[in-house]
Amino acid sequence: MGKMSAVVRSEEAWAKWMDRLAEQDFVIVDEFISEELYGTIMDYFRDMERREKLQKAGIGTSGEFQIKSAIRGDFIHWLDRGHDKELAPFFELMDELNENLRRHCYLSLNDSEFHIAKYPAGSRYNRHLDQFQERSNRQITVLIYLNENWKPGDGGELKIYRDSDEREDEILVEPIARRLLLFKSDCVEHEVLRTNVPRYSLTGWFLRQPSSVGYLF
Repeated sequence: MGKMSAVVRSEEAWAKWMDRLAEQDFVIVDEFISEELYGTIMDYFRDMERREKLQKAGIGTSGEFQIKSAIRGDFIHWLDRGHDKELAPFFELMDELNENLRRHCYLSLNDSEFHIAKYPAGSRYNRHLDQFQERSNRQITVLIYLNENWKPGDGGELKIYRDSDEREDEILVEPIARRLLLFKSDCVEHEVLRTNVPRYSLTGWFLRQPSSVGYLF
């Protein structure tokens, strides 16, 4: 449900994806990034792992930050556009995505933030919104999955909860390599199911205010 294939990011394709996002609050696009860009991101990811740059993720804003492994089990490393020059093609693609969100969805987006995330085997992230009372400037969540050869039974699916006709629907998104998932940060409740193998993704948010406002870990 919501899945749309894309090898070429044409103007027509962008319009369809943005329409789907507006209609159902999320959209899935397969093969969104090229194999070359996938390799570049994974080379960076492995280098950060080797250098032990990934840190245990927590919940809450900087003033209320807590590590709660029972709720959230991933390890993350925040990206820096000015420093991470090898990821320039990724940031350029995010600029293109940002422009299409602004043009087709009439969103006022002023900033963005991204990190790489690894869920070790046995970890998960309980049901939540990507929005906090202390900071409400996240508008669109961006997920690019990086799990080559993912197969049923590996776990780590993202479950989306949606209210429909007075009942709640549940949609499972498999974390397949090169797949994009976009959703509205303030209204799409979701969780990451327990993963049975290491699970990799690149996650980010488009913001309506600078990311320095109530920075989230």
